[in-house]
Amino acid sequence: MTDADLENMDLDGLKTLQKKVANAIESFEARQKKAALEAIAETAKEHGFTLDDLIAGKKKIKVPAPVKYRHPENPEQTWSGRGRQPAWFKELVEAGRNPEDFRAK
Repeated sequence: MTDADLENMDLDGLKTLQKKVANAIESFEARQKKAALEAIAETAKEHGFTLDDLIAGKKKIKVPAPVKYRHPENPEQTWSGRGRQPAWFKELVEAGRNPEDFRAK
């Protein structure tokens, strides 16, 4: 490796050197990451797994919220109490009905 005489370099030379150093750093980091991944993959293989098996993890299953309110005349219409109120709920409340009257049991 040679020492550069930075004091005597012009701006273009310094910028070129800067780009070369940045590229060298990126290349070095890429090689280090590749080596680390290979070592991790080998360790996973020794334990009977692939790297994807360990990284992927389990997918979260979205469980719907339990029914909190049920329409008194049409039990198929429900609301969990989350998000926007359905039209049937609003209409019943605006008509003077108590929401507790149609709470799901």
